[in-house]
Amino acid sequence: MSAHGMDRRRFLKLSGAAAATASAGIEGIIAARQAPAHAQGVTLNMVRWADFVPASDKLLREEVLPKAEKTLKATIKLETINANDIQPRITAAIEGGSGPDIIMTQHNWQHLYERGVVDVTDVAEKIAKGQGGFYKQSRDVAVSGGKFIAVPWSVVGLMIAYRKSWFAEEGATKFPTTWDDYRALGKKLKAKNRPIGQTMGHTFGDAPAFSYPYLWSWGGAEVDTKGTVVLNSKETVESVKFMTAFWKDAHDEGGLAWDDSNNNRAFLSGTICATLNGASIYIESLRKPDQYKTDKGEQMKTDILHSPLPKGPKGQFAYHVPFSHMVMKYGKNQKLAKDLLLWLGTKENFEPWFLSQKGFSVGPTTDWEKHPIWKDDPIMLPYKDAARLGRAPGFAGPPNAKAAEVQTKYIITDMYAKAIQGMAAEESVKWAEGELKKIYG
Repeated sequence: MSAHGMDRRRFLKLSGAAAATASAGIEGIIAARQAPAHAQGVTLNMVRWADFVPASDKLLREEVLPKAEKTLKATIKLETINANDIQPRITAAIEGGSGPDIIMTQHNWQHLYERGVVDVTDVAEKIAKGQGGFYKQSRDVAVSGGKFIAVPWSVVGLMIAYRKSWFAEEGATKFPTTWDDYRALGKKLKAKNRPIGQTMGHTFGDAPAFSYPYLWSWGGAEVDTKGTVVLNSKETVESVKFMTAFWKDAHDEGGLAWDDSNNNRAFLSGTICATLNGASIYIESLRKPDQYKTDKGEQMKTDILHSPLPKGPKGQFAYHVPFSHMVMKYGKNQKLAKDLLLWLGTKENFEPWFLSQKGFSVGPTTDWEKHPIWKDDPIMLPYKDAARLGRAPGFAGPPNAKAAEVQTKYIITDMYAKAIQGMAAEESVKWAEGELKKIYG
């Protein structure tokens, strides 16, 4: 059995194996002026998600990483893949004992692979020290046992993008503050074939970023502070009952099968009125203003606003998706991998990428809230300090490997999806409780 109560077969399926420490000696990289000594001809392989802001991947390939190659005297190969394919890729690499030297993760996934990654505390602490410190959520998901098992990279803020004019036609001059109000407005809009679009599928970002805060806003939680499963509560059942009615009244019911791109396309094509999303919808409308038009022929970018999720009976919460980079133990160039992450994380080298995101992702440290970019576009202002308000999966316990397994299996999302599809609310909660107990014990 592993430290988390998983047998070997189960652990490998979810995460992979093996642990490590890495070498130090990376002080000079912060200045990015002197290259460390690396063997000539060394190649470093890096896997990241295919960014929802394509300009950022282009920038990395054509400008940022070539500059890093000159500084580090090494070849850096970047591969981008669909975010839903990252975990299978990590598992295959760890099981096979070879693969990319650096792999991007999201959420708290790195806790599933802790025994197969390098301690990167020295890198992470140097980045945080010079930039106002990491956001709590970014630090929490990257730390285990007092050490960093991944280097925080960014946070994608999740807000509801909505059609300003359509809301105004129904008398809503601002976004609804409660779930009750949002349901009532959504019902009116759906009656005009303008439903809310929300995924409840097995997809990496928008589904958990909606279902977790929704649960918390009703007072539900996976576990208590001691790790005891407490999901099956009156509050959780009430949240499920409300969601089943809310879905039928106000949502595009095909959202059960959506991934993280379906809602983008639906919004930009004018078939939904609102959706929880990063700022990629708005950024795409800016990128192609003459392609995306409203039903009145106006540019879509002029009809988009952003808002946090509404309040529930127990408060208002959010889950903004943190991204990190792991250095893999099987890699033969661990020192070079750490040097690259420190180089990329310094302000002057991170800034071009940060600017290319236009607010879709923010830095993992608080100093990026002070950047002049936030004066450029008031539509993006809700994303500026969103990362301060984020909670991580596993609340009220820590975002550890058990919480990561629950998130990876979409148990909380499926609890709602099963009820939407017809299962009684009490039964869907009981099912989810059982799944959590298999993991937490």
